[in-house]
Amino acid sequence: SEQIDDLCLRLGPLAPTPPIGLDVLAEVSATARETQELFGLTGAVHAAAVFDREGRIVVAREDVGRHNAVDKVIGSMLLDGRLPLSGHGLYISGRASIEMVQKAWAAGATTLLAESAPTALAVESARRAGMTLVGFIRADGFNVY
Repeated sequence: SEQIDDLCLRLGPLAPTPPIGLDVLAEVSATARETQELFGLTGAVHAAAVFDREGRIVVAREDVGRHNAVDKVIGSMLLDGRLPLSGHGLYISGRASIEMVQKAWAAGATTLLAESAPTALAVESARRAGMTLVGFIRADGFNVY
């Protein structure tokens, strides 16, 4: 797609890093949910979190908008001088759209972990970025794209 071609020209592929272990990815969702205080109270907000190779949550934020939650997390890392996120993952509580992949890619995250489904453009853009994309997180497994 032309949109993905534009991303590739603007951002370039991510530098390769060793993949985060599947056992670690399996635990990140539950760990991230523990940081979701507002969701626990309301059931109506989204969350985003940066996690390290061991699955530890580095920073987490919530917002009624899923894009806002991601922007808050990435902005926090930027303000702390911790970008790019090479070797780190980005967890999102919603679906993985091309825009979520773009935000993770621009921040340098090599893994994007989404509770819900990825779009076809998200899968293609993650592949072109060299990013691991994980979706459909459930207690008994998840899909790696």
